[in-house]
Amino acid sequence: MTTSAGHQLNELGFYTLAGHSDSPRDLVDEVRVAERIGLGAAFVSERFNTKEAATLSGAAGAVSESIGIATAATNHNTRHPIVTATVATTMHRLTGGRFALGLGRGFDAMFRGLGLDPITSAQLEDIAGLLRRLWHGETVLRHDGPAGRYPYLAQDRDFDENIPLLLVALGEKSLELAGRCMDAVVLHTYYSEEAVSRALAAVARGAQAAGRDPASVRVWSVLATVSDEIPEDLRLRKTVGRLASYLRGYGDLMVRVNDWDPAVLTRFREDPLVKGFQGAIDGKATTAQLEHIATLIPAQWLATSATGSPSQCAQAVVDQFDLGVTGVILHGATPTELVPVVDAYRQIRPSTVRDLPANPGWVA
Repeated sequence: MTTSAGHQLNELGFYTLAGHSDSPRDLVDEVRVAERIGLGAAFVSERFNTKEAATLSGAAGAVSESIGIATAATNHNTRHPIVTATVATTMHRLTGGRFALGLGRGFDAMFRGLGLDPITSAQLEDIAGLLRRLWHGETVLRHDGPAGRYPYLAQDRDFDENIPLLLVALGEKSLELAGRCMDAVVLHTYYSEEAVSRALAAVARGAQAAGRDPASVRVWSVLATVSDEIPEDLRLRKTVGRLASYLRGYGDLMVRVNDWDPAVLTRFREDPLVKGFQGAIDGKATTAQLEHIATLIPAQWLATSATGSPSQCAQAVVDQFDLGVTGVILHGATPTELVPVVDAYRQIRPSTVRDLPANPGWVA
């Protein structure tokens, strides 16, 4: 493996344990390789199996020295606010300020099945305010708001911790919320260029409505990055399989955001294989099944990713910056698989890319 020694590219990130994983310890090597090749941020997603975000974040912090770390995302309703606040302060001090707490809405149907209320915008705004108060040493008494009723919340009155909050957002209302009260936002994989531009405008609207400078909100696009140096069957899983899993979970929102044809989504969902498939397609489908599913997804939908040679993938990353985002998460590939892409990107890195802090939630 070649390495890309040199300046840490704080504008580039990756998702550790992207998709389904039965081996959480793989994160240790992924983070070490990512730091060695100069990726600037490791994003930690959460699935309720072997991907608990607080545990994984702690492991990433323990085996790294300079890379930024963020949950992207966890859900505030699955932990008591004092637990969530404590996870963040612990990570903040463990990493020397390299951690950002990323929140998201999750899936309404899943939460109902677990006996939890779906997450609303009002809850997200309320929990953001609560967490910031706790991190700055306040004692919160008799709180009664959208995030819940809490007679007493406190951490340490000597705390004065600046921990950024990040929101993973799809729709325009969520993006406006991020602009209004969050420090950073992560978009979604398989966004068209037009969708990215609309997302940036929504974040700016939210920021301006709150009297904030839109440039103070760090915006990460998420670009599925799967070069042709990855074996074909694995490429199929990382592209077709991943998009298919998203379409099953919240395809209506993806179609609306991208102005895609909803009739295509209906045909995809009504296909007997898709309709009867048990589990996550990107984790469980065979190559033959993925080849069939590929016939159901338009090439235009899959084209909202970085594929081809490492140089072509690197150019797709640069194109994201041309749209106005602050950072790009190279999603779907491990740091080892991303080495050729990162090497190629260094050769064409735009001079306009800002030097950013390692913490993926800050712009300065």
